[in-house]
Amino acid sequence: MASTMATSPAEARPLPVPSPLTLPFWEGTRAHKLLLQRCRKCGAFRWTPQYLCTGCHAEAYDWTETSGRGVIYAFTRVQRPASPAFKAPYVVAVVRLEEGPLMLTNIVGSAPDALAIGAPVEVRFEKASEDITLYLFQPVAPVKP
Repeated sequence: MASTMATSPAEARPLPVPSPLTLPFWEGTRAHKLLLQRCRKCGAFRWTPQYLCTGCHAEAYDWTETSGRGVIYAFTRVQRPASPAFKAPYVVAVVRLEEGPLMLTNIVGSAPDALAIGAPVEVRFEKASEDITLYLFQPVAPVKP
């Protein structure tokens, strides 16, 4: 997935540039659906989008809506962003979806110090441009700061 940067880094955060392979995913987020590829042969979900199943190497897949729920698998709090386009502090996390795949994302809606490995989260969508809606995750239950 490529990204593009605004002319001034402080103007806007970098956004993904969909490819033919990832376009169905980004069309899904725009419709507030978390779509992942699902292998037609073995039924495994996969993230990131790929041409072959990572389990059985089959080529056939469908874009399937997921529950959008999972748990925090790993996370870090970013204090010094790599670019002024990002407002610190923020949380970068890996979420294990109920369907199995791990997704790299941001956690929002909670104080960073209140998060824990294994905490339940759900997807939340944020319109970033006319073409791109980002997928973020937030705690399911309020997390005390």
